[in-house]
Order: sequence, then structure tokens, then C-alpha cells
Amino acid sequence: QPVEATDDAFWDQFWAATATSVQDVFALVPAAEIRAVREESPSNLATLCYKAVEKLVQGAESGCHTEKERQIVLNCCRLLTRILPYIFEDPDWRGFFWSTVPGAGRGGGDEDDENARPLAESLLLAVADLLFCPDFTVQSHRRSTVDTAEDIHSIDSCEYIWEAGVGFAHSPQPNYIHDLNRTELLKLLLTCFSEAMYLPPSSDSSNTNPWVQFFCSTENRHALPLFTSLLNVVCAYDPVGYGIPYNHLLFSDYREPLVEEAAQVLIVTLDYDSSTSSSPTVDGTTTGTAMDDVDPPGPDNLFVNYLSRIHREEDFQFILKGVARLLSNPLVQTYLPNSAKKIQFHQELLVLFWKLCDFNKKFLFFVLKSSDVLDILVPILYFLNDARADQSRVGLMHIGVFILLLLSGERNFGVRMNKPYSVRVPMDIPVFTGTHADLLIIVFHKIITSGHQRLQPLFDCLLTIIVNVSPYLKSLSMVAANKLLHLLEAFSTTWFLFSAVQNHHLVFFLLEVFNNIIQYQFDGNSNLVYAVIRKRNVFHQLANLPTDSQSIQKGLQRKKKTPEPISRTNSQDGVSMEGSRPAAPAEPGTLKTSLVATPGIDKLTEKSQVSEDGTMRSLEPESSQPSPEGNLPSAVSDGEPWSGEASHLRRDRRRLSSASSSGQWTPTPDWVVSWKSKLPLQTIMRLLQVLVPQVEKICIDKGLTDESEILKFLQHGTLVGLLPVPHPILIRKYQANSGTAMWFRTYMWGVIYLRNVDPPIWYDTDVKLFEIQRV
Repeated sequence: QPVEATDDAFWDQFWAATATSVQDVFALVPAAEIRAVREESPSNLATLCYKAVEKLVQGAESGCHTEKERQIVLNCCRLLTRILPYIFEDPDWRGFFWSTVPGAGRGGGDEDDENARPLAESLLLAVADLLFCPDFTVQSHRRSTVDTAEDIHSIDSCEYIWEAGVGFAHSPQPNYIHDLNRTELLKLLLTCFSEAMYLPPSSDSSNTNPWVQFFCSTENRHALPLFTSLLNVVCAYDPVGYGIPYNHLLFSDYREPLVEEAAQVLIVTLDYDSSTSSSPTVDGTTTGTAMDDVDPPGPDNLFVNYLSRIHREEDFQFILKGVARLLSNPLVQTYLPNSAKKIQFHQELLVLFWKLCDFNKKFLFFVLKSSDVLDILVPILYFLNDARADQSRVGLMHIGVFILLLLSGERNFGVRMNKPYSVRVPMDIPVFTGTHADLLIIVFHKIITSGHQRLQPLFDCLLTIIVNVSPYLKSLSMVAANKLLHLLEAFSTTWFLFSAVQNHHLVFFLLEVFNNIIQYQFDGNSNLVYAVIRKRNVFHQLANLPTDSQSIQKGLQRKKKTPEPISRTNSQDGVSMEGSRPAAPAEPGTLKTSLVATPGIDKLTEKSQVSEDGTMRSLEPESSQPSPEGNLPSAVSDGEPWSGEASHLRRDRRRLSSASSSGQWTPTPDWVVSWKSKLPLQTIMRLLQVLVPQVEKICIDKGLTDESEILKFLQHGTLVGLLPVPHPILIRKYQANSGTAMWFRTYMWGVIYLRNVDPPIWYDTDVKLFEIQRV
């Protein structure tokens, strides 16, 4: 039955000063009970929420000077964290926090209801104040006596930033009680923001989250110090501590839960669709984006605004070093097993790194300015290789590939890839001696040939990255050269080319890689040239690809016996690196969250041409006129949704012959001719025409079967004047679009949902943004 709002004795028992933990609250307040109150006595639930917020507001007003007040604030915090998801899951309740509660508990409405704030705003402002509350969440600057207690409204929270780093030089004394209190408040904040989980994914990514929008607006006077505190706490964290082995087993690390929570709150506040973020002018067209130095006011979201305006070299250095240190943490090999702490929040870090590069172009250029970018590249390749067989980590694969695609659009990235790879991170890939480019190609080959089926939509992206860096690769190792040819071999079988409408794109990408290297980096690439000569049959078969219907049908009948899209034969993998474990599939029963489809490569990227002086200019997409380089008009990809389980994968599992009867796409002679005529084979055919007779002559003359002699000959050979005029270099640069913005939103919330298990904040509530699935 409804309880009067004025019955303080009844309500106070909910936050009575008994010390509990958030886990206790979750155990004491079961889901069924919250739902029952919501359905049967809604007024009680409303009063409870209202009262709990009121207590937080009072705590923020008074500055929480007594232990009792702090305990009440924490208990209200835990209670709201428990209840909010059940408010969000019911559409009728969703507006509740945005309504004002007239006169309730105000003792006869001593102030005007007109200027009463919505509950959500009062809650968010109270949490912000509490995050900079002396002796509760920050160190007090006064000598502690009760009389001079700092007035929470007069303090300048910029002097209380939690950690040194961007915009703040002083590192406060660590205080684990403050860390625990901050963590609880941030958990509540994250729960407030999680309303986004209860709305289905929509193509209109501009619908902003009202909680985030208010919290990151000028209404929140702590926006700047809080943004800085969150960023610095994450980037300054060193999980290995003082390097004492096993130290994480001896004492609990109070920083880590705070760092995780800070990283999650940070990426959620930065959930912002930059493709729609340029500032509209009067006529609705857009002037420069928010990231330019021109004067558009920039996004209203202050967190995005501050992030985009960081510009000091030392700040960039601090952020990059911090992110690289944390991303490399799982790779750190120690001689004592389990002696170093392994962090678990690398997915949040990758999202944060993505946001930094996407919203702050100066940061992106800083990252690429030195070989520090390789400290980000190597961990990403490690994660990609490690997760390739695990269905529950498809999202991790995507974000790793997206980041590399974004980086590969910049010339400097290709240039940096030539640095020799000497750090030996144990990965189950063949041992090789070479550069970071070799490492990238070998890992990508591994993903394509031995990843699981759901990764097929990423093949375009993987090969686009290789195309983007290829003009700058000075010398590929023999192992990497063979991997590239093995991919071409696999992708150019008639069965593969004819079995799905966009499979031939992969061949175009690979040919473009070979052309770029031959035209722009012939001198150092004798290994690749030798591999091309050895596998010359593949190129001749492509040039003579049959186009009559009978051959097409015959090609389709030749379906591989294995369900694998690619045969692993004739790829000599050799010995894997020492200390590595094979990539394991997910344990059965592992929870994973579904993801929305990612846009096709033509929507993800725009083509830019590199001119003589190294500058890039954007190419206007031709009106459905495919360019000779074999980049197809975008209409092709639109027909096929590239979702995680793309339709061509489902088709693979059915008999291909029955595809035609079910009204599905079937290859026709005209279709094959339409793209076969555009295969860019001229350069390679000319190379073979010139070099094959010379290499054969050497072999006959000297009776050679020795590779090294042939390689020596190729090293000193030249094709100057013999090859066709070099084509302009085409780079496909990532472009922001609402499709990826929505993908990031579902991925990010999926990660946050699965990572918050203690307490399980959202578990078993009716989430709509994604589905929870078991492997």
C-alpha cells in the first residue's frame, strides 16, 4: 500500500547508517521485488527514487562532513544503481526522472514549482558535486577542523583534479577510501547513462542520450575538472606498480576498479556521432567540422569539445604513453607465471583511443609522427590474432581493424611500418625476420585463413589496410610475400570468385597491393617479385578466367569439401613462435552481445589520390562509372547487407546449386566479363614477360636450383622504362558515418554490460540495444 512521503521513519530505513556494500544491496533488493513495486505500488517506487535523490542533494549541499552523512550518500548511491535499470526497461517510467516532483517532501512547497529541476538533473548535479567533495572523494586542502569545513559551493574543483596529467601538474596523495567512493559514484553515473541500452538501435544516430547531454553541458560546473580527472586517472595508471612480482596478489589494487569505471564513463560521455557534428549554417549546409581551428562553436557536449581541443605535445605524449602502456600490459611476458597483473579493460581503451583519433586530428598526427604508433599497432595485432577463433570477441576484432583502417589512411603509418620488428611477443604465427609490415601481413593472413566464419565481412577492411600501406613498404620478407600470394591463390579460385557477388573485390585489392609495390618499391622487394614469378600461374589463370555459363557452373560445382572459405594447404606455416598458444574458440556458454551491421567498405572509406608531393586530394565518387582500378560502384555492396552473418555466408552453407531456384543472386557471363575486363594485370604481366625468361635462362645456364642466386639476380635487376606508367596511388581513408557511430554505440554498451558482473547491474533486465547470446 502507498506510504506517505512524509513518513521519514519508513524511508530512512533504506539508507540507514549501517555500512553495506553494493553487493549487499543487490542481494537484499531482488529484481522481482523491484518489478512488483513498479507494477503494484508505483507511488512508493516514485517516492523512494525521489527521496534517495533528495538525500544525495542534501549530502552534496552539506559537504558530507560526518561519517553518518557519507554512509547515507553511499547507500542511496547503491540503491539508485540497483533500481534505475528497472525504471529504464519500462517505457512508461522512462520519463519519470525528467519530470519534476511538485511540492513532494518540500514541507509545503517553500519554493516555486516553476523552477524546480527535473529529478534527473538534480541527481546528476549532486553526483558531480559529490565527486569533488573534500574528505569524501578528494583530499581536503584545509587543515582539518570542523569549523573551517570547506564550503562545497565555493571550492574551485579545478584545484582538486584527481591525478596529474593533462592540464594538471600535481599528483595528489593516493587515498584508497576516496578511490572507493569515487568508484561508487561513477558506477551510479554509468547506470544513469545506461538508458541508451533500453532503446533499440536506430539508423538515426543523432538521438542523443539526455543524461549524457545534460551532464556534459555547461549546466555542470565540474565538467572540465571531471573530464580531466577521468582522462588522467586512466592514462596515468600503471598496473605493474613498482615492479615487485606478485604484488597484485599481496594487496588489493584500489586504483584498478576506479580506472575501469573511469574508462567506461569516459567512452560513454564521448558517444557522439562526428559524421553529423559539423555546425550547420543558415541554409542547412555545413561549415568546417568541430575539429577545425575555425570558429564554429564545436559540439555542445563539453567532453567531446575538451577532447578535441587538447593540443600540447606533452599532453599528447602522456595520453599516448598511457594508452600504449595499458594496451601492452596483457602482452608483457614475465619469467614468473602470473607475476604481473593483467588488466581486463583493453576493449574500453581501444574505444577511447578511437575517439581520441576521430575527434582530435592533431592527436592522430602526433601518434603517427614517431614510431610510437607501433606501440599501439603491436598490441592490436596481438589481440586480433588471439581473438580470431573466438566468436564472443567479434566486436574486439572489428574495433582493432577499424583503428588500423583509420591509421592506414595516413602516409606516415605506411612509412613507420618499415621499422624492423624485434620485440618478440609470443603469438601463434610463423617465425619470421622482418618489419612491422611483415607482422601485419602475417597476422592478417592468419585471421583470413584460420579465423571463424563471422569474420568474413572484415576481409575487405583487412585488405584495404594492406593496400593503403603497400606503396610505402620497402622490403617484404619471404614469409609475408608468400602469404600474400597464398591469399591471391585462395581468392582467385573459380569457386570463390563465382560464389558471391562481391568476392572478386578481394582479388582487385590484392592486385592493387602487388602493383603498388612493383611500381613504387620494386628495388627492395626481390622476395615479393620472386614469389610472383614462382606463382605466375595464378596470374595467367586470372587473365584467362572463363566467362561462359558452362564454365561458371563447373566452377561452382567445385565447392571445397571443407566449410572453410579458404584452403590451408600449400601455405607452409612452419613453426609457430616460442611460448605462444593457439588461438582458442570461446568456451561454450560464454555470453556475448549482438552487434549491428557495419557499413560496406565503400561507405566506410572515401578514395583520396596521393600527388607527387605527397599531399592527398579527395576523389569525387564518379557517377556509377567504375574506375579502371576495379573499385566498383557502390550499388554493388548495397544489395547485400554486410551484417555479422552476411547473407553470402548463409548461402555458403546451403547447396550453391539451389541458390538459383530460391531467387537468389546467380553469376552470369555478362557479370563476369564486366569486372574481368577491369582486372589490373598489365603491370604484373609485363614484369613476368621481362623477368621469367631471364630467370629461366639463369637456371639453365648455371644449373641452378638455389633460391639465393635467383634472389641476388632479382635484387640487382631493374625494370626502369619497361613497366607501364605508374598509376596514381589511391588511399581509401576512413570517413565518419552514422553506420559506424551506431556500431560503436552497440559495441561499447555491450562491452560495459558484460564487464559489469560484480554487481551485475543490467543482468536480466530487458535490454533493447543488443541481444545477449550464448556461444
